Amino acid sequence: MTGDVASLVYEPLNVYKSVAAGIGVVDGPLEYLTVAGIRLPLPFTTRMTVVRLRSGDLFLHSPIAFDPVLAEQLRALGTVRHLVSPNQFHYAHIAEWSRAFPDAITWASPHVRRRARARGVNVRFMRDLGTGAPDDWREDIEQVVVPGGYFGEFAFFHKQSKTLVLTDTILNLELEKLPQPWRFATWLTGMYYPNGQLFFGMRLPLRLQKRRTKAAVAKMLSWQPERIILCHGRWFETNGTSVLRRVFSWAV
Repeated sequence: MTGDVASLVYEPLNVYKSVAAGIGVVDGPLEYLTVAGIRLPLPFTTRMTVVRLRSGDLFLHSPIAFDPVLAEQLRALGTVRHLVSPNQFHYAHIAEWSRAFPDAITWASPHVRRRARARGVNVRFMRDLGTGAPDDWREDIEQVVVPGGYFGEFAFFHKQSKTLVLTDTILNLELEKLPQPWRFATWLTGMYYPNGQLFFGMRLPLRLQKRRTKAAVAKMLSWQPERIILCHGRWFETNGTSVLRRVFSWAV
């Protein structure tokens, strides 16, 4: 990896990094936003969260690009059982993991099947995420729907470690890792480290659905998370509840 590209990502890549008992993250390679079949010169970092359930099964949130060495690391941790698409944008690599782990259950978020078909991504989802946690992980993980219109997602809370796992709801991008003009655009939206902010695409939908947003925020605050893991940018290692109160101050 060249120095210019390496400075953008969170190395080491494709390596399980323990966060707390029963939970860790894997930072993946850069990917690029594609609009109408055109790849934009906007690189973004990727991150998968791995939860080891009491059963010994592994819950993979937003699987990153498949890597065989990483797969062996995860086999040593437990049985890869749940491949989870938390929103309709984080699904592209689930098929790769499903081929490597054919006994794993693939979980669909709303509209993800349609999006995958429209983009020619051959992935078969077995089950759908619902408003409540399924029996498969209810003892270990709680969940709630964060309304956001087109960008809505599921938030997950790992009880043992008191960790909230989000996808795109909050972005905390490090400006020095971004090329121009994306650095300036990120600065304008406030979605940058160390404070982070709501993803700009969700701000209006969240306010238009204020009742549902307030209910979701109240649920997340009731969990009193100590940390918040994000898929993009620097995640919050401490003061998770305070971060939520700040970001959603208008909905508390």
